[in-house]
Amino acid sequence: MDEIIRIGLDTSKHVYQLHGVNAAEEPVLRKKLRRKEMMTFFERLTPTVIAIEACGGSHHLARSLETFGHEVRLIPPQYVKPYVKRGKNDAADAEALCEAMSRPTMRFVPVKSAERQAALMLVGLRDRLIRNQTQLANGIRGYAAEFGLIAATGLCKIEPLLGRIAADENLPALARELFAVQAEEYGLIQAELKVIEAKLTAWHRASSCSRRLAQIPGVGPVGASMLTMKTPDPGLFRSGRQFAAWLGLTPKDHSTAGKVRLGVITRAGDEALRSTLIVGATALLRRVREGSRKNASPWLLDLLKRKPPKLVAVALANKIARIAWKLMVSG
Repeated sequence: MDEIIRIGLDTSKHVYQLHGVNAAEEPVLRKKLRRKEMMTFFERLTPTVIAIEACGGSHHLARSLETFGHEVRLIPPQYVKPYVKRGKNDAADAEALCEAMSRPTMRFVPVKSAERQAALMLVGLRDRLIRNQTQLANGIRGYAAEFGLIAATGLCKIEPLLGRIAADENLPALARELFAVQAEEYGLIQAELKVIEAKLTAWHRASSCSRRLAQIPGVGPVGASMLTMKTPDPGLFRSGRQFAAWLGLTPKDHSTAGKVRLGVITRAGDEALRSTLIVGATALLRRVREGSRKNASPWLLDLLKRKPPKLVAVALANKIARIAWKLMVSG
C-alpha cells in the first residue's frame, strides 16, 4: 500500500518539495530536496505520474524526468490555487498539485520540445528589440523637441531627425555628443532586429503549416509563425470556438439563474498571440473601410454597419483563429 501512484512537485531554483500518495490516497511521501538530490531520487524511483506547475523552466524539468520513465503533467498555476489549503508554503503547494492532478476534468499543458522553445526565443527577442527601439525613438524625439527640432510620427522619421541634429551647429556640444550616442544605439538595435527578423522569416518559410496559415487574410508571416510555434497539438481542441476561447477571444460568461450575461473578451491565454491576431484583423478592416472589398464577406460588411470598429476587429480575430485551427487540424 506504500507504492506511490502520483507525486506533486513544487519547484524553485534550488529547493524542491515533494508530496506523494498511495492507491488509498494516503500521503506516503513528504520530502524537501535540493536539485541534485531530486534528480537522483527520481532516477531511482519506480516510474510514476508527476505534476508540476507550468512555468518557464518546467518544460526542461519535465523532459528530464521523462527520460527516467515518469509521466509528467504540467498544470497551469491558476488551476492549482483552488486546491491550496490554509497558508502558503512549499509543502501546501506540492500537496495542492498532487490533489489537482487527480481531478478527472483537470486540464494540462503539453510539454514543449527544446526545438520549439528555441523557436519561441525568436519571437521573444523580436518583441524585446521592438520595445527597445520604440522606447529609444520616443526618447530621441522628446529630447530633440526640447531644442526645437520636431519630427513627424513614425520610426521612418527618426533617421532624418538624427541627420538634422548632427548638422545643427546651434546645439550645445554636450547635446550633440549625447544624440550621437543614442544614434549609435539606435543603429545597433536596427541591425539586431534585421538579423532576428531574417531568422524568423527563414523559420516561417521552412514550415509548411506556417506558410499555409499566412494565406489567411489578416495573418502575415509573423502571425503565422507565432500561431505555429505557440499552439500545442491542434487536435487537443474539440472545435474552433474552443481554440478561440484558449486565446481569450470569447466573451466572459457571468450568467446566473438562467439569465445569460456576456461581457468583454476573457483575455486568457497568450497575450502576444492574441494581440497579433487583433492587429492583423484591424489592418484588414482598415483596407475594407478604405474601399477595398476584395477580402470582405457580407458578414463583415454587415457587422461594420451595426458595431464599432474595435468590436468588429475582435470578432474578426475570433473568426481568423477558428479558420487557423481548421487549417492546422485538416491541412
